[in-house]
Order: sequence, then structure tokens, then C-alpha cells
Amino acid sequence: MSSKIDRNPHEPGWGEVILGAALSVVLGVVLGALALVFKPVITAKELPKEPVSGVTYFIEGSRDTNKGKQAAAKRKAFAQGSSGTFSISEDDLNTLASPAAPVVAKPKAGEKPAAGTPPPTGEALSAGTPNFRIRDGKIQIGFPVTINTLGPDIKVVVQAQGVFTKQGDTFAFEPESLLVGSCPVQRLPYASTYVRKKFLASQKIAEDIAAAWPKVVGVAVEGNMLKLTMP
Repeated sequence: MSSKIDRNPHEPGWGEVILGAALSVVLGVVLGALALVFKPVITAKELPKEPVSGVTYFIEGSRDTNKGKQAAAKRKAFAQGSSGTFSISEDDLNTLASPAAPVVAKPKAGEKPAAGTPPPTGEALSAGTPNFRIRDGKIQIGFPVTINTLGPDIKVVVQAQGVFTKQGDTFAFEPESLLVGSCPVQRLPYASTYVRKKFLASQKIAEDIAAAWPKVVGVAVEGNMLKLTMP
């Protein structure tokens, strides 16, 4: 006795077709974003006269300690709440962002870390020292990010350009563009929010500066200077 066996292949319905197409699009976006994140970024002091098409540049701000020699005095006066307008240059910001620190030698294999050596953070992502640049009415904040889950040498550059806006009772930095590597994450809402919270909003601010900041009544960028006005 024989019986017929239905060997017709299963024909997907419209729901399966739409779901498959949506997943393909999402996967393509994710892979494309990752490719841009790890695409090399050229770090330079100035933008080339003829920038290479398709290349992302990170133009560093000046860190001239001679030009920023008044940075400590400005910081102290600001923290004390002195009235008036403070003119802050990128040299001032970068001088204050890079305090001198003792060099600690790495322990050899089998040796214990020297006293005072900070333990590994254990975080998947860790940000380095920020660099500030002020040009054309915009402030740029950039810093290297190490991706610890992929190895100690895997680093990308995060750079944000924007202005200060009044948010509630205080001023806050509002990025207009946000790049992770070569990926413009401001076009990806969830990624943009994560990067802003993880790196920009989490940057450590000295307690005295944080205490004085709510007193600021005006923030403006004029030329290559950041102007902070205290009452």
C-alpha cells in the first residue's frame, strides 16, 4: 500500500518575507556602522589643504603650556566665584585637562604591581585624556577610547562638536555632531544617547569647578575663545 507524500516546499508568507527583509536591513546597518567605527581616523594638527575624500580627520586642539600658563590662575578665580567674564582658550583647557602625573613602570612578568598603581578598571570601554579645540563658534571635544574586550591595542577616536546651551538652570554642552571612529552616531538615536552618557556626561569634573558652574550666567564662543560670565 502506498501513500502520497507532500513534497512541496514550504512557501513563506508575507509576514516572514517582511521580517526577513527587516532583519537583513538591520544587520546591514549594524555591520556598516561597525565598519565605520573601526575605519582608521587620521589625527593631525591642521586639516590638509586638499583633504582626501572619504577620510575622517581628527584635528587636535593646541596644547601649548606657554600660552596656557594662566590656566591655573583662571581656574582658581573661577572656582572662587569671582565676578566678570573669563576668556578661556583651547590651550587653557588642554593644559588643565592634562595634569602632570608620575610615570609608573609596568611590572615585569611574575612581579606584583608597584604601590599606588591603579588596578584594571574591568570596563569594556575606557576613555583617555580629552582634547579641546575651539574654532568657528564651535567647541570640539575628542578623546581616544580603548575597547578592552578586543585587546589592549584596539582604540578608536570619539569626537564631538557643538555648543553650550541653557538646560534648566545651568549650561551644558550640546553636541551637534558625534563621531565614533568614522561613524556619525548622531544619526543613530540609541547609539548617540549611549555615547553621550558613557563618555561626554561621565567626564570627571573637579569638585570646585562643578560647585561654581551653576553660577555661570553666560557661555559664548567668540573666535577661538570660550567666554564664561559670572555675576
